[in-house]
Amino acid sequence: MLEQVVEAEETDGGPRGLASVRAPLARLCLATRTVTPVAEMIRYVVAPDGAVIPDLARNLPGRGAWVTATRAALATALKRKAFGRAFRGKGTTREDLPDLVEARLVADARAALSIANKAGRVVTGTAKVEAALFSGQAAVLMHAADARPDGVRKLDGAARRAQATGPDGEPPARRGDVAVIDCFTGVELDLALGRSNVVHAALIAHPTTAGFLARCRRLERWRMETSAGTHDRPCPRPERMPGTDQE
Repeated sequence: MLEQVVEAEETDGGPRGLASVRAPLARLCLATRTVTPVAEMIRYVVAPDGAVIPDLARNLPGRGAWVTATRAALATALKRKAFGRAFRGKGTTREDLPDLVEARLVADARAALSIANKAGRVVTGTAKVEAALFSGQAAVLMHAADARPDGVRKLDGAARRAQATGPDGEPPARRGDVAVIDCFTGVELDLALGRSNVVHAALIAHPTTAGFLARCRRLERWRMETSAGTHDRPCPRPERMPGTDQE
């Protein structure tokens, strides 16, 4: 009986996918076999061509199976052939599925940055970024993953000073924390912003900021294989993300 309950919980929906059921707050992970908040998971469905694909927006039709949103968890699910069991033999998994997921996570975060840029909420260049930090307008400080360490240190230091003693005289307690992002390469920043040689940028506080930051944190968790909330920190931060320059 318990096994039947577990089987029933491995997928959601039906012909209309999640639109046919009330979206739950948690789902059973195929890899860890634990009930996990959906905010920390990725939904997978069987595409019309029979391939298992990620459903980042959680709105594709059909039954969905859920896996904790880390590369390691997906690797475990694939090794255990968990998708075959969840989809009752339907659907095929490609060897490069983890790479496909990461590519879509990057594209999703980059699209959010592009939208913010079109809304005029992104500034680039060290001088303009510093000005945004000290004005208290910057909500996110972005460094290219391949940025030079000295440039990163300079702007991280500016962010710390701005948050502590803003030139406008505003008490530090009222100045919002600046999130730091370095999950994009310089080339990816160039593509998202439609300009060349972007190394440092700042995202001005805007309704789109939270969505962009959430997508970046999801990408970081996927790469670093950590749970939600681990990297939600302001400047300064003690370590750099994998792939960044470091002394």
